Amino acid sequence: MDKIAVLDFGGQYCHLISRRIRDSGVYSEVLPNDLPADELRKIEGLKGIIFSGGAASVYDENAPSCSKELLELGVPVLGICYGHQLVAHIGGGAVVKGGAGEYGVTEMKAGEGALFAGLDEAQKVWMNHRDVVMKLPEGYSVTASTAHSPVAAFENPSAKIYGVQFHPEVTHTLNGSRILENFVFGVCGAKKGWDPTNIISGIEDEAKAAIGPRKALIALSGGVDSATAAVLVGKAIGGNLTAAYVDTGLMREGETAFIGKTFSRYGMKLKIIDASGRFFSALKGVTDPEEKRKIIGSLFIDIFDEAAGEAGAEVLVQGTIYSDRIESGITKHSSRIKSHHNVGGLPENMRLQVYEPLRDLYKDEVRRIAAELALPEEITKRHVFPGPGLAVRVLGEVTPGKVAVVRKASSIIEQELAEGGLHDKVWMAFAVLLPVKSVGIQGDERSYKYPVVVRIIESKDAMTANFARIPYEVLERISTRITNEIAEVNRVVYDLSNKPPATMEWE
Repeated sequence: MDKIAVLDFGGQYCHLISRRIRDSGVYSEVLPNDLPADELRKIEGLKGIIFSGGAASVYDENAPSCSKELLELGVPVLGICYGHQLVAHIGGGAVVKGGAGEYGVTEMKAGEGALFAGLDEAQKVWMNHRDVVMKLPEGYSVTASTAHSPVAAFENPSAKIYGVQFHPEVTHTLNGSRILENFVFGVCGAKKGWDPTNIISGIEDEAKAAIGPRKALIALSGGVDSATAAVLVGKAIGGNLTAAYVDTGLMREGETAFIGKTFSRYGMKLKIIDASGRFFSALKGVTDPEEKRKIIGSLFIDIFDEAAGEAGAEVLVQGTIYSDRIESGITKHSSRIKSHHNVGGLPENMRLQVYEPLRDLYKDEVRRIAAELALPEEITKRHVFPGPGLAVRVLGEVTPGKVAVVRKASSIIEQELAEGGLHDKVWMAFAVLLPVKSVGIQGDERSYKYPVVVRIIESKDAMTANFARIPYEVLERISTRITNEIAEVNRVVYDLSNKPPATMEWE
């Protein structure tokens, strides 16, 4: 296949660049920023190189960089945000601190450069930077500008080098996918050849090789990621796989019964473990979200260790995907947004060897594989649910009573969305319980109860998201039912935050 290499300079959206390119049908792989030019030359089918964004300044003492030789390989290069600044810097241009930062959606004036072929002059793009390119290297020309970035994009067609200060990979850049495709197809001349369903047999072969004759235990949550991993690994090692579902007491309404009914169809060994008392005890008095995640991750491992001992398993299979890993800060220059319990929450001294068959795939790619494997729609179309469960939707201390409020409110939200034909059109919808109370009037009497936040978002990959524009009549039904049916609540608010700047979950 033709390939595009994305060099990781520490940007949170690095993997999103790769994701967008795969969306267009071309295989893309994320590689370290300091990969030598000789190693890139060895990549069969390499058609282009993209420098990702990053949090550093090119003048920082330990700023991530790369060899100038990468610009001389004869392979087209596109720099994005920090990568745009780095290309200008190592080429002999000048980068300076901006007088003011440029963050969020920005109006940009685009010229006739190759990246903007077929697009209008006025473009809405997503900016997230302070430094700006003020002087270009010889042979480069400006192709776009904004009020704060005189060089919002540049190109050197003869050297096939391009740069954009904005983020085309973020959905808030309205024509971002088109701009990336102009680079991938128009500049690089890449041909389509990537389809995630074509790698199913490859994952099965890898699982056979990685696990061998040993027995394995898979952490089954009921979500599409762990379900897909379970079916793939089950096909590879058969009866040597045991699926363990842990009822933490922090699960969705009716979840344990759903798991038992759904996965009994696949003939796999299914072990349901009720550990709700252990989780509530471990979380007693804990309010810090990162501490919650680490406690939950550690306790999960303890329980899986016990289950693995009973099953004679030596390998722990997890449904970890790309977005889990990047948000947990595993790449060299990236920062940790939050520790996903199956990544950042894992203890260092684990007895079990961890195997993650979906580690390089994105959520929508996993859904496509799940559909190819004929998993039921109850799995493939389920809303995303966090690994730590409702513990990160109860702000502050987690108690059984507060979890019950969030569980019931979330169920009401999903029911009303389904009734309105909206459930399958959004990425996830849930309730958040705040650790404060407000005054209300219920039954002609003063009440002093909790507010619930309703969070409904649209996304394709969990790396970026927009709040869903739900009709007011649906929101009103949700609010009325929550305040009528949940005695502890007297106020409902709707979260209008996008990602970025917010994250999907509140914790």
